[in-house]
Amino acid sequence: MKNKRYLESGKTVDEGTVYSLEEALKLLKGFKKAKFDESVEVHVNLNTISKKVPQSITGSVSLPNGTGKSVRVAVIAKGAKAEEAIAAGADKVGCEDIVGEIQAGKIDFDVLLATPDCMKDVTKVARIIGPRGLMPTPKAGTVTMEIAAAVKNYKAGLLRWKVDSSGNIHAACGKISFSEDKLAENIKAFMVSVRSAKMPFPAGSAVRKISIATTMSPGVRVSA
Repeated sequence: MKNKRYLESGKTVDEGTVYSLEEALKLLKGFKKAKFDESVEVHVNLNTISKKVPQSITGSVSLPNGTGKSVRVAVIAKGAKAEEAIAAGADKVGCEDIVGEIQAGKIDFDVLLATPDCMKDVTKVARIIGPRGLMPTPKAGTVTMEIAAAVKNYKAGLLRWKVDSSGNIHAACGKISFSEDKLAENIKAFMVSVRSAKMPFPAGSAVRKISIATTMSPGVRVSA
């Protein structure tokens, strides 16, 4: 059930209007605030040409102004690579000890990185971390020998996105406390990443609809 604040915010939005990004951000800024710093979310609906959408469509982008979230990065590595991860600012570094914690049900990180030589250890907990979207893979760039760079990227605000089974992408591109200019820069960078990704849709027409919202607000449609 939609709360009073949500309904009040909705009164300022014309559902039949497609706003410019700048206009939409002004609307979001004008909504009554929650008691916490809400995320500003971007919801992209794709022009699917089949009922089944391949969920292997993913991408990543380094948001110019970060996500506004503190990202906890764990690294499964040994030796020199473990030392590199520590120096780069990883929150947790280890190998068998981290695997043991995961097996015991302790998952206190948002991103898990691993070096290729430690993947045999990671596979022991694949059934636990896989469903949570935490399984490191080479395609996602979370299995890498460039471990220091990967740690720094995620700590700085690297955003990974994926297409869901309904042909939608959902991404948090900052906080409502960000300035309108910083939010616009982040959202534009995210959309460049989406539009440049290889998708099985007619060229130039992958994006059908875009809307933005805060965590607790109604959506505002913006021009695609």
